Amino acid sequence: MSLTYHDLMQVDLGKLGTAVSDWKKAVDNLKQLETDARDNLQKKADQARWEGVNAGVTRQFVSKTAKELADLHVEANGIYKVLDDAHRELEALQKSVRTLTAEAKEKGYTVRDNGDGTVSVDAHVMPGTSAKDDKNLEERQRYADSITTKVSHANDIDVSTKLALSRTHGNDRYNAGHAKYDSLNDAQVERALELAKKRENMSDQELAELNRLLRHNGREVDGEFATEFFQGLGGPRQTLEFYGAMSIDGTDGESKTRLAGVQDLQKYMGHALANATDPYTPQSLKGDRQHLPTWWGAEFRKLGTQEIEWERGMMNRPYGYQVLGGLLRYGNYDPAFLTPIAEHVTQLHQDDPHRFLSNKPAGSDDGYGFNPSGKLGSGNDPLNSVLEALGHSPEAAEQFFTQPPTAYNEDGTIKSGAKTDFKSYLDLFTNKDFEWTIDTNANNVLADEDAAKKALNFGPDALGHALEAATTGRPYDSDTADPSIKHSEAQAKLVHDIVEKFSANPDLLTHNLNGDLEEEKTGPLYALRDSLGHISADYMGDFQRAMYLEGADSKVFPVNGAAAGLDSGNAQRFLGLVGQDPDAYSAITAAQQAYTANVVHGFLGAEGKGLTAEDSARVADLVAPGAAIAGIMSNSRADAIYDYHTASDKEYNEAVADNAKWVNRIVGLGTGAIPAPFSVVGEPVNWLAEDVTESVVKSVEKDTTDKAEHDAGKEYSDGRTAAVTSSAAAVNSYFAHHQGIDAETRDAIIRAVRTQAGVSHSDGAQWNSSGDGS
Repeated sequence: MSLTYHDLMQVDLGKLGTAVSDWKKAVDNLKQLETDARDNLQKKADQARWEGVNAGVTRQFVSKTAKELADLHVEANGIYKVLDDAHRELEALQKSVRTLTAEAKEKGYTVRDNGDGTVSVDAHVMPGTSAKDDKNLEERQRYADSITTKVSHANDIDVSTKLALSRTHGNDRYNAGHAKYDSLNDAQVERALELAKKRENMSDQELAELNRLLRHNGREVDGEFATEFFQGLGGPRQTLEFYGAMSIDGTDGESKTRLAGVQDLQKYMGHALANATDPYTPQSLKGDRQHLPTWWGAEFRKLGTQEIEWERGMMNRPYGYQVLGGLLRYGNYDPAFLTPIAEHVTQLHQDDPHRFLSNKPAGSDDGYGFNPSGKLGSGNDPLNSVLEALGHSPEAAEQFFTQPPTAYNEDGTIKSGAKTDFKSYLDLFTNKDFEWTIDTNANNVLADEDAAKKALNFGPDALGHALEAATTGRPYDSDTADPSIKHSEAQAKLVHDIVEKFSANPDLLTHNLNGDLEEEKTGPLYALRDSLGHISADYMGDFQRAMYLEGADSKVFPVNGAAAGLDSGNAQRFLGLVGQDPDAYSAITAAQQAYTANVVHGFLGAEGKGLTAEDSARVADLVAPGAAIAGIMSNSRADAIYDYHTASDKEYNEAVADNAKWVNRIVGLGTGAIPAPFSVVGEPVNWLAEDVTESVVKSVEKDTTDKAEHDAGKEYSDGRTAAVTSSAAAVNSYFAHHQGIDAETRDAIIRAVRTQAGVSHSDGAQWNSSGDGS
């Protein structure tokens, strides 16, 4: 029976702590006995001049006794180490679960033990309402998931401890010294490798056990478990053979349970490999840094172009990079490991885009292959995989896109003295002749036009993720807001180059769904517009500066770190292009309103009660850039709906729910309201974030126009009204929380803000409609 939430909450770990102390004393005493037996009794017996039968028996008895005492010391020390580790880890987990429970209780929630190792977090439902009306469902689920994960971890520690103790003691009651463990980690690694050796013969239950061990231990900061696990597999080739066999075993069959198991294996092995290859892990309890030697990276590159075989005589033998790519899709990898692999794979793809696809299984149904997750491809094309890896590895991504490329030989070694025929990977991927592949296992995918188009977007989508990580310093799918992350000079320069590149080549991003506009062709990279929208949101200060040519040293419109120095016309054209994507539109809109609110509140707070009606013009200036961006977004939205037929009002309105995180990120940066070092972005950080989030939802819903208005080129009255309302809301929210400012001053400021917002919204809409960006 597995350990439950109630067990972990109620167990008295003090008793385990006492046991640890007792075993420590036993270890010390046995050490002394071992020393006495070896240095005194056995030494004297060996030196004695005994003769006869009794002498031989006595000497053998003394020698055996000394050995048994040594074995007893080894066994006792192993038990002590295992119990000590288990006590420390369980104590930390119990404390964490109790803290989470107390936090949930303070918010009016109740933690309910489901009796199977999981918990539910319930809220009191008021009479006349239903569970569907519960606005805190996501927050309660986060509490439930976090507590359940910690209970599961505690259960695995309990199971691992029992197994380790039984192996340490052995089955012979008259003989000591069996399995030797220096820590509970050693026992867990031993069990993980024991399971891994079974490979495809692992039962679903055993695979689930291996996944739990990897999940709970693979990302530990000291890297000890992860490093010892991969070393235990044998090396890079054996790692690829194991993962290759398991991924195909799970994706080739019809068992949903097995597929779910290898999906978890892909995730947890990937995170563990990232941990094991990180040379900057802190010192472990053993006193050294636990990570794989650097030659592992070089060996993976060498194996990348070699066929991998895990069964003799295999018909379909994948290349090493195809298998490795599945693991690289998960985890934040160190640049020294990942960047050379990403460069090598990209250059191999440039040389022959179909090199890796040529050996995919013939005549097979479409499946996930070496990418059990099924996200952005089946794993046949490692280019998609390494771009996804960069998307989760910000440092490596920044290095990849901002430093001069290094030329590699086919075997992954550096091509001494050689240079690539492109200046940067941004230039390479945005070259109109760059060939993207269709990464699926289905041979007839070309017969299905929609499926082919979708698969052709996997690479550009992954490219967008890599660019997000490279420019923002965060994994593209991170759900936390960390105000300590500032834009570096290299990142800001990359954003500048991205804006220049796409504003000069808009045909790369055009999406003409129905072909109604004969002069417009769908661009090869339109799938990364959502990522470009996220980048724009993260650099909102830079884009607001560009709208009305604000100086690079502006204190009124601050940027987060280094400035991107965007050209005004290019910034306007760029926003107009990416705003045609609902997700990008929503991210930009949310960030724009949050940034504007920060700027307005900063000014009003600095002036305080000294505000007068004469300050109204100054406040109006603060909302102008954001309102202009809102105008560009209104025009882009209408273009997407009525010209390109690529989206609907419904899609734009629904997208806003996924991008409320930008409000927290931007508001948190401006107010310092996010607790260090970071917080979950789904929770409003303060009243300002709550006010802005509500304003964003309302303005997105209002920002519409009809076909007749669009065809007539009229102003977008609803979008303009939304911009005016949201700008006024930024001022109103300040006045609502700060008293002492006279009514005349408030009215004058709000009136000026409304007027300027309307004018600037019209500016933005006209800039985008004219297409000249000026």
